[in-house]
Amino acid sequence: MKKTVALIGWLALAGTSWAQSGQPALTLADCQARAQQTYPLTRQRELIEKTRDYSVANAAKGYLPQLSFSGQATYQSETINFAKELPAGSPLAAALATISKDQYKVTGQLDQVLYDGGGIRYTQQARRAEADVQAKNMEVNLYALRERVNQLFFGVLLVDAKLKQTALRRADLQNGVQKTEAQLANGVAFRSSLNELKAELLGVDQGLTQLRATRRAYLAMLGLFINQTLDEQTPLALPAPVGLTQSVNRPELSLYEAQKRTYDTQENLLRAAYRPRLGAFFQQNYGRPTFNFISNDFGFFWLGGVRLSWNPSSLYTTRRHDVQLLGLSRQNVDLQRETFLFNTNLALSQQRADVQRYQELLAQDEQLVALRASVKTSAQAQLQNGVITSHEYITKVNAEDAARQAQVLHQIQLLQAQYAYQTTSGN
Repeated sequence: MKKTVALIGWLALAGTSWAQSGQPALTLADCQARAQQTYPLTRQRELIEKTRDYSVANAAKGYLPQLSFSGQATYQSETINFAKELPAGSPLAAALATISKDQYKVTGQLDQVLYDGGGIRYTQQARRAEADVQAKNMEVNLYALRERVNQLFFGVLLVDAKLKQTALRRADLQNGVQKTEAQLANGVAFRSSLNELKAELLGVDQGLTQLRATRRAYLAMLGLFINQTLDEQTPLALPAPVGLTQSVNRPELSLYEAQKRTYDTQENLLRAAYRPRLGAFFQQNYGRPTFNFISNDFGFFWLGGVRLSWNPSSLYTTRRHDVQLLGLSRQNVDLQRETFLFNTNLALSQQRADVQRYQELLAQDEQLVALRASVKTSAQAQLQNGVITSHEYITKVNAEDAARQAQVLHQIQLLQAQYAYQTTSGN
């Protein structure tokens, strides 16, 4: 572990040249937060909240008095004829009006819910639960950004480390060029040896150009995710190592729980459907005839009262089928959750193995780099004394560079594996 910490300190020097630009170093946590804030899907959160509030408010209006209007005009085959029903010549028969066969009525009715079996309350709960599922599903989609941001961020860090290492290699080659030029001036070296070193140096410069172009491309893509312009001078801070935890706290788990809550509210709605309903009403009418059945005049008439209704037939379908279907849906969610945890733990097991592998490789890299550096140092003295050729010197320099590049790669891969584990576990 001490070796790993030492290597992290060494690798942190890779960003020194970028930090000299004066810009504050961009951290991985900053990138993750900005990516989630600026991603277009984030704007869906406000829409979900507004939709939920409107739906709950509309459901609550069921408690308010409900006003309705209706009207009808009818013609019927028969009405009461008092002249036929009373004895002939009766003065009462002459006094009573004949009821017209064409009849009219305009009605305005006011209904007030007194008891609805909890239907309105459970409808509000259902709307909130549905909105919660949508919000949790959005969080799952946003969480997927973390892995993409991680890949770009660590890609830039790897390029930074390669730039640092390539610069060191270039310095070694430049030193070889200077010593060979001195030997050539003294007549103890060949022009071809100097040209070989210069060609190798030019190849290194080309590699630096490619690395800088790759860094610009990574930064451009990362800038799109965080909605910020990143240029060549933008420094990235090397993340600190993170520990590996066993627990899983992914947003998918909250989504599964939210889905089960929707089934709970749906079951409550089903149970409310077979409960009796009690309400009050008031009805104002205008038409002909009125409640005064012996009058054939137009007039106002009203009535009011309470109404009780109950449909017991819903007991059969609710208990036997719908509730059972909701139970199956819950079991399906539990199965999805179990499958997700199985796959996640499988991925975590593989990532733990990756972390251990890179730690072991880094311990070997440290020894290998020390040996290659020692060989290169000796080669520098041998080149200066004309004991080896420039080609042999380049071979030693390249061998040390390959060892250091592998060390840098494994260090970044170790950090990336640790943060990939953190992302997979949700911690």
